[in-house]
Amino acid sequence: MRKQIVSGNWKMNLDASQSIELIEALKEKSLAADVSVAIATPAIHLESAVKQTENSAISVAAQNMHQATSGAFTGEISATMLKSIGVNTILLGHSERRAYFHETDELLAEKVNTALENELEIIFCFGEELDERKKDRHFDVVSEQLRKALFHLDASQWKHIVLAYEPVWAIGTGETASPAQAQEMHAHIRSVLAAQYDHALAQSVSVLYGGSVKPANAQEIFAQPDVDGGLIGGASLKADDFAAIVNAF
Repeated sequence: MRKQIVSGNWKMNLDASQSIELIEALKEKSLAADVSVAIATPAIHLESAVKQTENSAISVAAQNMHQATSGAFTGEISATMLKSIGVNTILLGHSERRAYFHETDELLAEKVNTALENELEIIFCFGEELDERKKDRHFDVVSEQLRKALFHLDASQWKHIVLAYEPVWAIGTGETASPAQAQEMHAHIRSVLAAQYDHALAQSVSVLYGGSVKPANAQEIFAQPDVDGGLIGGASLKADDFAAIVNAF
């Protein structure tokens, strides 16, 4: 059975005291025991967040990582640095990294390789822009993103990968793909995986939906047969909202 997962992406939000306060509030919540819960904090909070979530049901993920092991890359963070402070999960391919920092599928393939070499679990993000959906290219765009960044991997490596479909037009806009649209794309993703690998692998990979998930719509989205949880942005910054989403299955 696939894992049910809810991961919060804090993006560039919260100072040190606010981070501590939010994590403490989350630790006080009753969270569904059968849901894997993660928070992707800003890099500056990672080490303290790892310590603060010890002996809790919450794991900590990083929002980005450089593809090189070390070197003259000012401002960047390596996989070995993340591992050294107890971070074992990395978010890669988020649409904001693609748009604002020009990360290509080819670069992301390098980052994926580095993460796997360092035994990091990966939440891999992908999704179409609004104009691509309007032109009915959304299936092709998603298929190509997966192919370029991930289809060089052996089937055995996929046990370390969670997919997160995020229609770019629904991120931080208040717009949300309908449950039917989310299910349609998630089913397509599984069909692409099955064609490249096999049916068993396609059915084993958890596929999350990301794009303005809130307590009000989470239950209907998560009820879709091919949706295994969510990558949560703004709502992950409020303990009550995030807990409600975790408990929406």
